[in-house]
Amino acid sequence: MASLTLSVPEVVLRRMHRFAGVKWSHVVRAVIVQQLDEWESAEKIASKSALTRKDVEELAAAVDRDVAKHFKAA
Repeated sequence: MASLTLSVPEVVLRRMHRFAGVKWSHVVRAVIVQQLDEWESAEKIASKSALTRKDVEELAAAVDRDVAKHFKAA
């Protein structure tokens, strides 16, 4: 198995020390695998899409505007 060195801010390290029994390498490994699975699923869905990057960006902008309008009205 390969090794990976990870840097975390001191504040995060102090919080991690509160849970001394946790095997942090196992936690990080699981999170990496979960994230890779999500990215690969999204990649698979996107590969079957007829939308272009421009279409997606326009759709995202429209959603952002509508969400902002919704919360501004609330």
